[in-house]
Amino acid sequence: MSSILNADLHCHSVVSDGTLTPEELAARAAVNGVELWALTDHDEIGGQHRAAAAAHAQGMKYLTGTEISITFAGQTVHIVGLGFDADDERMKQGLHQTRGGRGQRAMDMSDSLAAVGIRGAYEGALKYVSNPELISRTHFARFLVETGVCRDTSEVFRKYLTEGKPGFIPHRWATLRDAVSWITDAGGMAVIAHPARYSFSANEEYALFSEFKSHGGQAVEVVTGSHTAAEYVRYADMAREFGLAASRGSDFHSPDESHTDLGTLPYLPGGLTPVWELLANRIQ
Repeated sequence: MSSILNADLHCHSVVSDGTLTPEELAARAAVNGVELWALTDHDEIGGQHRAAAAAHAQGMKYLTGTEISITFAGQTVHIVGLGFDADDERMKQGLHQTRGGRGQRAMDMSDSLAAVGIRGAYEGALKYVSNPELISRTHFARFLVETGVCRDTSEVFRKYLTEGKPGFIPHRWATLRDAVSWITDAGGMAVIAHPARYSFSANEEYALFSEFKSHGGQAVEVVTGSHTAAEYVRYADMAREFGLAASRGSDFHSPDESHTDLGTLPYLPGGLTPVWELLANRIQ
């Protein structure tokens, strides 16, 4: 497979914080011309068998996927895993432990919002959650839009739920070493997700890429929904510098919230090794 492939290897379903089922996502991806797809729910692989079956029913190839939350240099960073064994017990146990802290964090977020006059946020957010273990800021954001506190989720994240704003509660996730080892030990490939989204200094970013590679990480998302055209170029250069493969994914969550639809991104820049070339024997 060449870099000229409509692969979408980053999106979310109702199994985590998306609004569509795996089957609905597969249908939407197929309509938009996606040829190779992965569902990458946050810290969860419970939707993988459904997603693979739905992809095949739509005539698409499939890679297993997840997006693991880690803490690095005091920030939350996401590591996508692709092409792993979805029945791997060590990965299942690791993700279960990572999800474990979300419940208390969610209640603390609700208390923080109540302190500025926004009551009932925990119960309101739960209405949007299919799995309470995976309650997240996105679910709180939907409650704040529903109740008219904010016009849309973009406004939510300007005024609430981010560092220094009401509703922000940090959570210590897995380590970078843990996430990469869970993925690679299960036969998959670890990918740094949307690197431009983190507010690292140049030295911190270099440390992230260096440590990631030292632990066995192999790829970085170059073309993704939150990157600009200039950032495609920047992270293509970073991929070359660190000898990493390149991935592509919309990070689609919802037809009403996501700026980038499934399958609508530009192709990967030339001169890179696409992740699907290295994962050819893991494609279903």
